[in-house]
Amino acid sequence: MTLDMLKKGQRCEIKKMHVKGKLMHKLLDMGFVNGSVIEVVREAPLYDPMELRIQRYLISLRKSEAKTLEVAIL
Repeated sequence: MTLDMLKKGQRCEIKKMHVKGKLMHKLLDMGFVNGSVIEVVREAPLYDPMELRIQRYLISLRKSEAKTLEVAIL
């Protein structure tokens, strides 16, 4: 399952990242590393982007970027 499939209020753990290059560095800098717990806080009215809570931060992420993260629901 990928991160873009989750709905508001669901929590997950990052299992694998399917991305390379600049986007990988961007996600790593924001705290998206294997084992991190993420909660979906809300989605925009047209479902893109989605607001996520990771560690102690709120981050907005596009669905196309979220699709690159393989997760397991908690």
